[in-house]
Amino acid sequence: MRARLLALVLALGAALTVLGAGPAQAAGYRYWSFWQGAGDGTWAYATEGPATARPDDGAVNGFRFSVSEDSSDSARPRKAPDFAAICAGTAPKAGTKRIALVIDPGTPQDAPKGEAPPALRAACARVAPDATTAEALASVAKPLRYNNQALLCGISGYPVSGCGEQIAAPAASSSPAASATAAASDGSAGSDGGPSLGLVAGLAAIGLLAAAAVWQSRRRRG
Repeated sequence: MRARLLALVLALGAALTVLGAGPAQAAGYRYWSFWQGAGDGTWAYATEGPATARPDDGAVNGFRFSVSEDSSDSARPRKAPDFAAICAGTAPKAGTKRIALVIDPGTPQDAPKGEAPPALRAACARVAPDATTAEALASVAKPLRYNNQALLCGISGYPVSGCGEQIAAPAASSSPAASATAAASDGSAGSDGGPSLGLVAGLAAIGLLAAAAVWQSRRRRG
């Protein structure tokens, strides 16, 4: 009986350790995302690539370099898609179209190791009526870099290397302060900063099982 109770204590303790560890962070990808002005001053994630998109005259297209898990959490360009403001200094010309472009290299936190993002900029491309977004971008932001799957990897030389590489999830810290911070952020701590109700209940159960094991052992010896 004592052996069984001890086994239960150990199993419950192991389960609580696993539960207390919390979910692992998903890895992200570092890449240039492609956006289109939605017409109401907001950005919409493009449903096709810049090599096939053929925007109309007056369109605004944006590019943002960042680390994200997928398109649903990808960072938007940090400048509004305002065609009138971006193309104010580029007069219309017969036989061409004007495409406003926002190029946002992102933040230092998203930059590859050893590189620093250049400043965000906007440009107005005047191109042929049937030009793609990629052609408009090439007219104002060379050099562009693509991989062998035609994925846009670099704009104006940034970044120097890499293309949509996966970024590993950060390693968990073993320091008590970091563990406490992580617990508070993922909801494993109580609202007042104390341990969660589940953790308290689990520890109480372990204590009761341990007490039962000791009582049973003394009873058998008595």
